[in-house]
Amino acid sequence: MRVLLRWIRRLVLLVLVLILALLSPVAYLEVMCRPQGATVAHDPAVGPDWQRPEGRTLLTYPEWHIVHAYADYAEVIRIGDPHDFGFSSSIAGFWSSTCALSQASGPHGGFPWETKQMVYVIGVSFTAELALKAGYEETLGRLFALLRGQTHAPLDDLSARQSADYATFLQQVPWYKWDFTRDAGQLDTAATDSLRDRERRFALGLEYRAKAAYAGVIAAAVAATGEDQLRLRAVVSGISAEVLSALPDVQVIEAGPNGTTIETPRYRAFTRLAEVIATAGGSFVEIAGNDDILFTMITDQPAAEGAIHSFPRQGNPGYRHLVLIPVASLADTLRALPAGALEHIHDY
Repeated sequence: MRVLLRWIRRLVLLVLVLILALLSPVAYLEVMCRPQGATVAHDPAVGPDWQRPEGRTLLTYPEWHIVHAYADYAEVIRIGDPHDFGFSSSIAGFWSSTCALSQASGPHGGFPWETKQMVYVIGVSFTAELALKAGYEETLGRLFALLRGQTHAPLDDLSARQSADYATFLQQVPWYKWDFTRDAGQLDTAATDSLRDRERRFALGLEYRAKAAYAGVIAAAVAATGEDQLRLRAVVSGISAEVLSALPDVQVIEAGPNGTTIETPRYRAFTRLAEVIATAGGSFVEIAGNDDILFTMITDQPAAEGAIHSFPRQGNPGYRHLVLIPVASLADTLRALPAGALEHIHDY
């Protein structure tokens, strides 16, 4: 009995240590990364139903960091193996970028509690997921890859394609809507009798089915609270209402003295749309009731002028830079960027 109690105490202590380790970045952000500077007010042209907190342009990036991490991971395993991916650096990138963005959010309304909760939840979940994946892939996963040899097994290639498709999906649709059960079924169908395929089928199948269960819980929670608004309104000048209305999925609302108010989709679709508007000679006066906006760009230099945060990518060349600019400068900035440099415009 004493031995059993001793092991129970050790297990409880281990769980507490793990929980504290997962929550330590949150504690650091709360103490060391508080918003700096007073809020600068802006009188919006759109109605209150269409104005979103300006600080959210900064604090939507952490979600996209996870999207980029999955894309990086997919590229790494396309030519290599999971243990080649820098799990710890990807985790560190999430928290360090969130710290920098939280500090920069002061003039833009700070770090709203609702957004903070969401960022912390996804950050802790992301940290736990990658830590568990690293613990397996850098030990047993590495061993089975070594036994396999240099040539990928069929499920190595299949999992790389699944990861790439998932990363593309995340650019426009919430993660919990992905069909993880289908991915697990594809592993079952495509697996051969090779040792590596049997290991991939078991390990990844377990991961996918766990994610499917968790996704169901999150989907139910979102259904209970309501999904985020999927469209936004912006005021655009320098381009006619006729040209704007001809753009895909753009609705012209009204013409005003400062420009034309349009309604557009959000996320990746908005980034592509903003590029089209800028190329056509248009300019943005206001987006979602705000006059500042964050975008990310990729260059071959480790630093960029005006960047809030910069760091190297994995699996792909170049460095990612987080840049905050006035909305009025967005179109000119997009026109001046080299082809392919723009990664994503972070709406609100």
